[in-house]
Amino acid sequence: MAEQGTAERSGAGAEDAVCVVGATHAVDAADTTGATDTTGAIDATSATDAIDELRGQWRRERPDLDLTHLDAMALVGRIKRADHLLSKGMKRVFAEFGLEFPEFDVLATLRRVGAPHELTAGGLLKSAMVTSGAITNRLDKLERKGLIERRPDPTDRRAIRVCLTEAGLDLVDRVVVEHIANEERMLSALTPQDRAAVDKALRALLVSLGDTRLG
Repeated sequence: MAEQGTAERSGAGAEDAVCVVGATHAVDAADTTGATDTTGAIDATSATDAIDELRGQWRRERPDLDLTHLDAMALVGRIKRADHLLSKGMKRVFAEFGLEFPEFDVLATLRRVGAPHELTAGGLLKSAMVTSGAITNRLDKLERKGLIERRPDPTDRRAIRVCLTEAGLDLVDRVVVEHIANEERMLSALTPQDRAAVDKALRALLVSLGDTRLG
């Protein structure tokens, strides 16, 4: 998600920004050891979470704040908190294969474009979920591991093509099986109907924010 700018210190906007930051940092203190072992559906009508507590604190301390704005703050806080917890859950699986998420993302991007599993460095940036500042470091590490190789583009001497090696192809095909199984476990508390509703709502949010394509 894009980093938030500095909020003006007035009105509900400033309070929302402060609370969302509180929600993001509070997640580090939460017990996340069971992030990948969630089983069974949760009764959302009776369960509460950390964001309920944060929202309640602001409601108590600032009863003048618009309830609609507090609800928006809570939703953004839950999205950010869920992203943090899911990322921590995914990190454990990647570590089992000696990878970090940005490294897996590069390998997965090259894999899903199809044979010959190669892209220019610019094309990789547009398709992968990694920043330009990090791409060179990631490619260096993957090349040292023998998972990718870089070679000059025969059609453009200024460009470099990045491709999977046989070892890289074999590894990413094994990792992706465990990765998506882990994601399934982490979402197991949601019913199929819940998942469809969340998926639809998040898609609408991303489109409204202009996120309609990779790159």
